[in-house]
Amino acid sequence: MSNILFDAMYALRDPDKVAGLSRFFKTGPGQYGEGDVFLGIKVPFTRQVVKELWRDVSFDDLEECIASEFHEVRLAALLCLVRIFNSAKKNPVLREKCVGFYLSHISYVNNWDLVDLSCYEILGPFLLDRDRTMLYDLARNGKTIWERRIGIVSTMSFVRRGELDDTFAIADIFLDGKPLHDLLQKAVGWLLREAGERDEDRLCAWLEPRCKSMPRTMLRYAIEKFPQEQRLHFLSSV
Repeated sequence: MSNILFDAMYALRDPDKVAGLSRFFKTGPGQYGEGDVFLGIKVPFTRQVVKELWRDVSFDDLEECIASEFHEVRLAALLCLVRIFNSAKKNPVLREKCVGFYLSHISYVNNWDLVDLSCYEILGPFLLDRDRTMLYDLARNGKTIWERRIGIVSTMSFVRRGELDDTFAIADIFLDGKPLHDLLQKAVGWLLREAGERDEDRLCAWLEPRCKSMPRTMLRYAIEKFPQEQRLHFLSSV
């Protein structure tokens, strides 16, 4: 049976761009994206396909595409899901269906761009007025670095609404002294920086007792927007 989303994406494949995307997303042996397969489609083209087709894409189509071996097809499925979710603000049943689909297919959200372009657009808004325990569980017990990244990046929705408690609390989960993957350090630092743009004093107060034990990359990301003197203060404490 034809799948309109897959067919549209596959038609845009560009073999000349596959090698570059494979290098960018670290698909070599032992790298974080090991084994991922690309069609050679840049994100703007994927977004254009999604913009044109999302209204006609069924959950059966999404089911097939989210499990695709092709990275860009999985991304297209997630971006369609985001569109469907956002269109259903007055349809709680459909929004719950979108969230259920996302969580039941979370193993396919398996690279940083797939995480960052989907989780705070779906899980974040869904949890704005709900219990947020699932994000703490993902951050603490996620089976992969991607699930753990979803736990912290999803809090972007709360930060944008001025709710910072969960970002700081979940960031604490990553400070257990165990080696932390670079992509998790960057994600936590990024969200701390975003929280600090809303309340710099609170970020500074959170950092003071923790900066000595923070992974350096996480700290650098968190203080990136600080004045140089303030950055040096925190970096000298490491």
